[in-house]
Amino acid sequence: MRIEQAMKSMGSPRGSGIQGPRVLLSADLRTLLENWVCEAYPEESCGLLIGEKEGGEIPALRLLRVVRVENLNKERAGDRYELDPAAHRKADDEARADGMEVVGIWHSHPDHPAQPSETDRQAAWEGWSYMSLSVTGE
Repeated sequence: MRIEQAMKSMGSPRGSGIQGPRVLLSADLRTLLENWVCEAYPEESCGLLIGEKEGGEIPALRLLRVVRVENLNKERAGDRYELDPAAHRKADDEARADGMEVVGIWHSHPDHPAQPSETDRQAAWEGWSYMSLSVTGE
């Protein structure tokens, strides 16, 4: 399988993207995400990005944890995702208890580029970061 990754911070609820902070992601977390998207292929997989925002001259987003969340969209699982709200709440509670926060969402794009789709832009929350992982069966 082949995997590509793209990260986008959304500047408005309508998804007019702006250049976001640097994203710091460990090799272990990247490998975990790659394994999850390969396991779910050819369906979309999704989850949450947990971490902390770092200020400074060049802002950064340090990802400390990634969480896999069930994709509730069973009818269009090949090209849509819907996060399980109960799992989202649980991950948020656990992150806060550990001094972290949910900073965004990750999801796969089976057989499509790792770029935000129009659907992604429309559903984006202002100030959050979105990681798309393209996975192909190559």
